[in-house]
Amino acid sequence: MEHGGQVRLRTIAREWGRIGLVGFGGPPAHILLLRRLCVERRGWLGPAEFEDGIATTNLLPGPASTQLAIFTAWRLRGTAGALVGGLCFIAPGLVLILALSALFLAGRPPLWVLGAAAGAGAAVPAVAVQAAAALVPGSLGRASAGAADGTGRVRGGRARWYGYALAGAGAALLTGPWLVLVVVATGLAEVVVRSRGRRAPRPGLPDVSARDDTGAVGAVGAAGDGSDADDAGGPPPGGGRRGTLPLLAAVPAVGGLGGLGALAWVAFKVGALSYGGGFVIIPLMRDDAVHRYHWMTDGQFLNAVALGQVTPGPVVHTVSAVGYAAAGTLGGLLAAAVAFGPSFLFVILGARHFGRLRADPRVQDFLTGAGPAVIGAIAGSALPLAASLAHGWQWGVLAAALAGLTVARRGAVGALLVAGALGVVAALAGLPVA
Repeated sequence: MEHGGQVRLRTIAREWGRIGLVGFGGPPAHILLLRRLCVERRGWLGPAEFEDGIATTNLLPGPASTQLAIFTAWRLRGTAGALVGGLCFIAPGLVLILALSALFLAGRPPLWVLGAAAGAGAAVPAVAVQAAAALVPGSLGRASAGAADGTGRVRGGRARWYGYALAGAGAALLTGPWLVLVVVATGLAEVVVRSRGRRAPRPGLPDVSARDDTGAVGAVGAAGDGSDADDAGGPPPGGGRRGTLPLLAAVPAVGGLGGLGALAWVAFKVGALSYGGGFVIIPLMRDDAVHRYHWMTDGQFLNAVALGQVTPGPVVHTVSAVGYAAAGTLGGLLAAAVAFGPSFLFVILGARHFGRLRADPRVQDFLTGAGPAVIGAIAGSALPLAASLAHGWQWGVLAAALAGLTVARRGAVGALLVAGALGVVAALAGLPVA
């Protein structure tokens, strides 16, 4: 520690900015870099505390690795640390993706740029399939654990999992921007099913469902009693929660205004209503960006997703590319501010309650239901993305990327870069790229 036991803000700015600059590879890379810094190299946080931070931020909607970066900085210097650390983590990737957006989404980009965009875009559906497949084991395992939760009464978890996944896939294909309602509905459905299972008396045992339990559920029900003032073991966050809901609710209210209001609503869905990792942005944004508001073509949307993958920092930076297509640099900055704003609010206003959040079985149940819907939506989004490919050679790139990602288990960043290089070759060889 420095400066009388506290880490200096300039140290946080330097270290979190460095991670934002070199953090290629998405959340796994960000988590590794944050752990090496905070636990192994500096000893600012203990291993168990860091793991608890990972577990809790994965319970929140929005970009989990960004929230972990904000949370670890909050643990060191409270609200000021969270703001400095989060902004420095986000800024390098934001600057780079806006610069690349200006190049790739320009009215008349160079031929090699068109080729690279067409090649990388062709690999995006394969990356979506890989992202969905990677989430299946953990999510299916969570759903199957219902019968082992101590009640012995929650059955059919795997069957519901498949039903929720199909609902998510169907929503991604049919409902477009209203996908989030299906995700919320599946989460609430699982809460209802598992809550009933816990209340039902077990054969041969007395009914204790009316007991004033002192376990996790009872602790959650006591929200606001002040007993958890230091659940996270860190400095108390500044401000309270009363102003948060009106602030969050104000954003979707401007969605119907069109223009920047519509852009703010699309970005808000990504930052405050998305579950399941960065790739859920595809089904959440595609219909709005391409078909409803016509900010970009299908091909340009593929380019935006590819740019979000190959730039450092959070994958959610894709929303900045969409914002740039909608309203230039101002639109990109607005989209980033709205998309990342909820993450700062969740941590700064709620971090001291994270321990209670993790202990709430209703939160776990909600994610058990919402998770497969998100996975289905990500997988389902691969179909319209693939259907938007305009040239025959792109299907060869897609097949090669799919084999590399799912069979050879290569990384998404490498696959997109190779696909982009193949696109440049195709352009130089005279194949159509526009």
